[in-house]
Order: sequence, then structure tokens, then C-alpha cells
Amino acid sequence: MKPVVLLDFWASPFGQRCRVALAEKGVEYENREENIMGDKSPLLLESNPVYKKIPVLIHDGKPVCESLIIVQYIDEVWPDRAPLLPADPYARAQARFWADFVDKKFNECAAKLWQLKGDAQAAAKEEFIEILKLLEGELGDKKYFSGDAFGFVDVALVPYVCRFYTYETCAGFSIEEAAPKVVSWGKRCMERESVANALSDPHKIYEAVNVYRKRIGIE
Repeated sequence: MKPVVLLDFWASPFGQRCRVALAEKGVEYENREENIMGDKSPLLLESNPVYKKIPVLIHDGKPVCESLIIVQYIDEVWPDRAPLLPADPYARAQARFWADFVDKKFNECAAKLWQLKGDAQAAAKEEFIEILKLLEGELGDKKYFSGDAFGFVDVALVPYVCRFYTYETCAGFSIEEAAPKVVSWGKRCMERESVANALSDPHKIYEAVNVYRKRIGIE
């Protein structure tokens, strides 16, 4: 086993966060694909006995769980290249706030766009557009959420860029019309090798989501 191992799943935005962060830092690691729909590996169950889910970063035999915690760990353990969190305490707190917002508001609402139908989906779409506008307000005219440097909030949000096609197709709207600055930001992020290599093909994500939708009776 390499000194750094990532227990992962190809389509997971949470795993993709970790992949982006490791690539930004230039850390070599072993990516172990987990079967999250079937039997979970003994290593995953041993490494994350509380939640029993990916991603898990194993560094020198010690597991770290939960994607945002993993990204912060990566930033602290390999501080010499591409810092992700700002040095200023207030700026760090703000970055953590918006990353938490992505987890608690953006992620949960985005899932409703393909999990629901009818009026419930329409309500979720309205909420999602408001969330996009809040993020656009925080981004403003900056290159990245923290300014000129790619950082923690960017890592938290960027995996969802490859899901925009799924959200738009399932819910019937245009993210670019609702939040053009967010879409432009996403395109800038995709120019980074770390992001382009970590994110999945949007159409493959859509196909995977459709399989799940059929399984739960939405399609």
C-alpha cells in the first residue's frame, strides 16, 4: 500500500474534491475504487466504521474521513504548495462558511432536482436558483471565490460543474441564464489540470443518475 490511499467512487463529488486537492498539492496516491452500491470493502468498513462511506484518505495507515475535513487535512499536511485556505483567520472562517453552505444547501437542493418530479421539483428548482444567486453574489467579479488563487471553496463546489448538465436536463432550466458568473467560473476551473482530470464526463453522470432514477421509480 502506498503512503497515501484514497477510498473513492468515480462519480462521487466528495471523492472528486479530494482528488482535486491532492492534484493541486502534487501528492502521489493510490486511488481505490469502492463498490458503494454493493458490498463495501473490509478496508472501508475498518477505516470509516461510523459512516461506512467514501471518501476516506488513508495517510501512513491512519484514516481521515469526510471530504471537507480531508481537504483541510491535505492543506495542512502539504502546506508548501498551492495553499487552499487563506492565512488570515477571518478569511479562513469565511471560506469554511461557504464550503459548509455548499454541503448543507447546494448539495441537498441539487439532489432534489433529479430525485423529485412535478410541483416538488419545481419548488426545488426555484430554491436552487436562489442558492446559485447567493453563490454568484459571493463570487462577484473575482477569478475564484478567494480571489486570484484557486482555493477551498472552489474545491468544495467545483465537482458539481460536471453535474450541471444533469440538473438542467432533469429540471428543465439553464444554469447559465440563472447564474452566468458561476458558469464562467466553472469553465475557468475546468482549465486547471487538477480539475479536468478529477471530474467525470457530464453525460456519464447523467446516465448514472438515470439508472438510479429508474431504480427508485422516477423514470
